[in-house]
Amino acid sequence: MDRRQTSPEESGFVKDLKEEDDSGYDDHVVYNGKSYRVPYRTVREIKITGVSKEQLRDIEHSARLQYRLLLLDSVLKAKVEFIRGTIIITYNPEDSKNRKEKISLEELIAFLSKEGVSVDKGNITSRDVDYIEEIYKYQFEPESIREHAPYGYSLEEWKRMKPEWERNSAKAKSEKVEKFKNWQDEYLEQHPELAAEYNYTPKPKKASMMDRLLGNKGGKKEKDKGFWFHGA
Repeated sequence: MDRRQTSPEESGFVKDLKEEDDSGYDDHVVYNGKSYRVPYRTVREIKITGVSKEQLRDIEHSARLQYRLLLLDSVLKAKVEFIRGTIIITYNPEDSKNRKEKISLEELIAFLSKEGVSVDKGNITSRDVDYIEEIYKYQFEPESIREHAPYGYSLEEWKRMKPEWERNSAKAKSEKVEKFKNWQDEYLEQHPELAAEYNYTPKPKKASMMDRLLGNKGGKKEKDKGFWFHGA
């Protein structure tokens, strides 16, 4: 029996629902006739160019910076490119209408400064991102599976090769299955007790040319069917 005086901690989902009732904000959207809860409507993406490689130091430190950016609850996506000297961040801005953690551009710049990367505002381009169309649907409901060509071939070459490859692959798979079934039949014929357990009925074997000449059927010799004279 649970004798605790305090109630169990509420889940984040339940808390969000209560906050929704209090704030009047509704995060439901209707898509294809069904209602879904989507945490964002519009978020923002900034691209910072001309980042000093001396401040990024190397690829490993750039990867660590990208990881630390992603640890921020208000950052949805982050990409730090050491070779190009660019940083791309998708974040939840302060003016967005949602209940999620928010951050301002100035706070992002201050965060980068603490990580040893100074940013010139003149090198920043910003745009609004439709979360549902550009992020949610892209990840969870893509229009088509993104296909990549095998190593060493272009996508155009692969498209020409793919039909023949699929035919050969289907043929090889069919032959493999047939070979395995034949092996199963041979194994069960050699083990009658196992064949009886699986209710296996041996398939009638087709008589060979020699069996037909000798008057045998099904590959088994039959007695008293005459003799075969082999003349000189």
